[in-house]
Amino acid sequence: MRTEKEKMLSGELYNSADAQLVMERRRARDLLRAYNASREEAQDERRRLLSELIGSLGERVWLEPPFYCDYGGNISLGEDVYFNFNCVVLDVARVTVGARSMFGPAVQIYTATHPLSAEERRSGLEAGQPITIGEDVWVGGAAVICPGVTIGSRSVIGAGSVVTRDIPEGVFAAGNPCRVIRVLETPDHL
Repeated sequence: MRTEKEKMLSGELYNSADAQLVMERRRARDLLRAYNASREEAQDERRRLLSELIGSLGERVWLEPPFYCDYGGNISLGEDVYFNFNCVVLDVARVTVGARSMFGPAVQIYTATHPLSAEERRSGLEAGQPITIGEDVWVGGAAVICPGVTIGSRSVIGAGSVVTRDIPEGVFAAGNPCRVIRVLETPDHL
């Protein structure tokens, strides 16, 4: 029989009230509380806390406190990734961020999703879909990235956008729902 965590990580409906998942979220909250309360000059302590929290952590990652996530262990951050203040990553599924990607303040990354049927929602079960963000991506402040989305490398997402579907490489995309506005790069530029 599969555990609720195994179901969660495979994208199946799962029970988030499962004892193991509750314990892992509490651990993440404790680490986040310490990280978010840390002082600017405590860089070694911040790095230690992030190393305990984040599943895969590249060099020179900078997360401005406060930062929030569900588990942390399902997040993979490449080198030189930057998150500005008040970002949230609901990582019930894998969140992969490529090197040198930047996130404005209050960016929300949601892998968590719920059934569309009210009857199914009443069961309390939820699911997750992974999010992949390529290298050298810039996501403007207050953007929301929805479950299952992939954002291609070198793309820019405008502030306040709601990204509900995949965005290709090398484009500027914005709006609600987010759509490609223009190409930033063509293969000739690469």
